[in-house]
Amino acid sequence: MTAPPEPPPLPRALLAPWPVIVVITCGWLIATLLAFTVDALQGWRPVTIAGLGVGVLGTSIFLWQRHAVRRGSRGAQSGLD
Repeated sequence: MTAPPEPPPLPRALLAPWPVIVVITCGWLIATLLAFTVDALQGWRPVTIAGLGVGVLGTSIFLWQRHAVRRGSRGAQSGLD
């Protein structure tokens, strides 16, 4: 039997997390700015603040794991260059 074909590796540009983090953060910042400046969007204020908070938490965990990978911790995720 023949082995199934290996998929080609993803381009490096698709593996970079920073463009995604920056774009999504900018989106939440714009939504927060609009929620606090447009009276009709006043109900969205808690949602936008929570979105920013979750983004900060997620980015912090990502950076923490990346730091663990770089220092060689056994429990760190792999592939976070």
